[in-house]
Order: sequence, then structure tokens, then C-alpha cells
Amino acid sequence: MARMSYIISVERYQEYQTVIHDLLDSVLASLEDGVKKQQDNRYLIAQYPFLELQYCLDKNGVQLGNNVCFKRQYMKTLNNRGDSQDLSERPYFQGIQQQQHTRFTPPYISIATNHLCISAIKSLHASYGENRYLVIDVCLTQLIEFIMGDRTRATMTPFFKAGYGIIVSCLFILVLFLLGRVFGDIYSLLFVRSIENDPLEPFTIIIFITLALAIFDLGKTILEEEILMHKDIFRHSSTRRTITRFISTILIAVSIEALLTMFKAALGQSQYLLPAIYMMLAVVGLLIALAIYVYLGAKAETLLLSAQRNKKGH
Repeated sequence: MARMSYIISVERYQEYQTVIHDLLDSVLASLEDGVKKQQDNRYLIAQYPFLELQYCLDKNGVQLGNNVCFKRQYMKTLNNRGDSQDLSERPYFQGIQQQQHTRFTPPYISIATNHLCISAIKSLHASYGENRYLVIDVCLTQLIEFIMGDRTRATMTPFFKAGYGIIVSCLFILVLFLLGRVFGDIYSLLFVRSIENDPLEPFTIIIFITLALAIFDLGKTILEEEILMHKDIFRHSSTRRTITRFISTILIAVSIEALLTMFKAALGQSQYLLPAIYMMLAVVGLLIALAIYVYLGAKAETLLLSAQRNKKGH
């Protein structure tokens, strides 16, 4: 449940590019009005939390005045910088001279904030005696969260991660307890008791090892899916991957348990034969159900993406 990766941010930008450009056009219009009235535009951060920087360029691409920084953590380092900086070689400035409508850069890593961002530039020549240009830098990740209505969940992410962290810690502690029991039983088997006294003793040890493996794999899945990686809840593949990994863990544990039960039946304890068969059938049923779920889920997502592309094409 980490913040979305750069790859996902770029994919989302490409998917919602038209909406993003329209939104930034409206933001530039608001900022332009503030520039005309010589008002401080920092109040816009409450409405548009993805804004990072605002500055103006003259007709030669030289910055007029210092940056206006919308992010509190960068104000000390960025607010009093940028005046007279030559930005004429920037692609967005060269593009705006060729086409007078608003220009947008592809996603890039900002030198100022080290975030993945995009810049938008708009001509102000109609409001001034000479060509001037208004430029804004926006954090792409926060912009996409804003567009998709995901800001509240993103704000709560640290608390969710803390909760999952506690759960994972408990699972790993339980794994250590089981492994301690395993090592104790192995020592007892080798140096205290004889295997002839209880031929099923090794199977008991294997059961504890299997439980430890299943619990460890479950904790590892939660750690990766919910803490270390970004889970895109708007894509079916994300949920499908989590369910697949979780069911796979259960399949491994039940399969090993069924195999051990079958061994017990082979050693003469016939009462374990039917439970072993039932567990094997359960494994087969789970495997078939998982295969159907993965196939249908992937096919549904393919159809959905195809419909979205066709919609964009029209």
C-alpha cells in the first residue's frame, strides 16, 4: 500500500491525459487571474494540493522573479530562487513559441523536488505589452490521486501500513515460536527419544514446519502487497494477484498436510485414509477454482481495457 510507483503514475497519466490537461488549463486560468491582480496564489493549494511551483518567463525564456512554492517543505529552499534563470532551452518554452496554446511536458523528474512531475506553460501576452509566459510544476502522483478521488485513502495509507505492520510482526513471531518447537522436537528425537517409540514423531515435526511455512508465506504476502508495494485498487489485476497469492499459500499448506495424512494411513493408521482423500479432493477443487478465477479475471480485464482504448479512439 505504498504510494503509486512512477510506472503506474505514467500509465495513469496516459489514461487520463485529456482530463488532466483540462484541469491544468483551469488552474492556469485561476493563476493568471491572480497574476493580473498581483494576488498571492498560495490559497489555491487547499483546492489543488498537487501544485508545486509557479513562475513567469519573459519572451526570451528568462525567469521573471523568484519561484512561488506551494509546498511548505520546499519553501525555504525554493521560494527565493530562480530569478533571472535562463530557461529558454527547455522544451516547453520552445514549444509554446511555436504554438500559442497551453503546452504540457511529458512526465519527468523535477530537479527542484525530486518528484515525478509535469509542467504546463501558458502565454500571457494578451495581458501584457510583450510576450510573457506563466509556468506551473505539479506533482504527478498527487495530481492523479486528486483526479481519481484517492486523496483520502492516500492520506490514511501510513495508518493502514502501521496496522499491517503489526499484523505481519505477530505472524513472524508465531513463525519463530513454531520453529523453536520444531528445533526442540528434532533435538528430542535425535538425542532423547527413539523413533521406534513413536514412528509418527517426524510427521508431527513436518506439520509444524508446514504451518510455519504457510504462516511465513502469508506474512510475506501481506508485507509485499500491503506495505512495500503499491496496490492499485482501481485495477482488477491488483486484487486478483493478492487473492491468487493467498490461495496459493493455502494450497501449498493443505497439499502438504494431505500428503502427511496419506503417509500416516500408509503406516497402518487407516482412519486417516478418508481425511487424506478429502483433503486431496479439496486441493484439486481449489486449484480448478483458482484457475477459472484467474482466467475469467484476466479475460474480463482485457475486454475492459480494449473497451477503454476503443472509447479513446472515438
